[in-house]
Amino acid sequence: MITLRYGNTNTFFLRGDKGGLLVDTDMAGTLPSFYRAIKAGGVSMEEITYVLATHYHPDHMGLIGELMARGVKLLLMASQRNHVHDSDEIFRRDPRLEFVPICEREAVVITCAESRAFLKELGIHGEILSTPSHSPDGVSLILDDGSCFVGDLEPMEYLDAYEDNEQLTLDWLRILEHDPKTVYFAHWPPRNIHST
Repeated sequence: MITLRYGNTNTFFLRGDKGGLLVDTDMAGTLPSFYRAIKAGGVSMEEITYVLATHYHPDHMGLIGELMARGVKLLLMASQRNHVHDSDEIFRRDPRLEFVPICEREAVVITCAESRAFLKELGIHGEILSTPSHSPDGVSLILDDGSCFVGDLEPMEYLDAYEDNEQLTLDWLRILEHDPKTVYFAHWPPRNIHST
């Protein structure tokens, strides 16, 4: 796993035996910085087979359209289909960002139930879970080695601060069922699950 930071969002590259998966991107307009980050991380564009957004907020999906134009395939969860264009209007307000909208017709759409078999084809062992407390289209990727990529999911220690967020509790219970070891956040340093 390689952490790429070229803006305000941590993104991650997972190198499988038969393909690579990029988890999240940063904002539109960061493509030159993205290229510098992957070069520094020893990753080539040819290695990035798929990109997965943990949710479709601007700072997680801003480069997906540009990456698709360069041959990267979008791995779109079925639960995310109605949210792909949630951020388009935000980007339209600032044409300097040169945002490229996502063509979801070109995406590879799978369900969470199909994710383990799909990832296995790339040589990545794990699965993708629906974790909608932060955003209704939110997903988390949990690898069998205990690495857990949760995007903007609130950390577990914040649970007591939310009196009425039952969904956040349910999301963490679902994640904990998979015995995660290290949680990787989009805007926080990684945390050992046993110290949270």
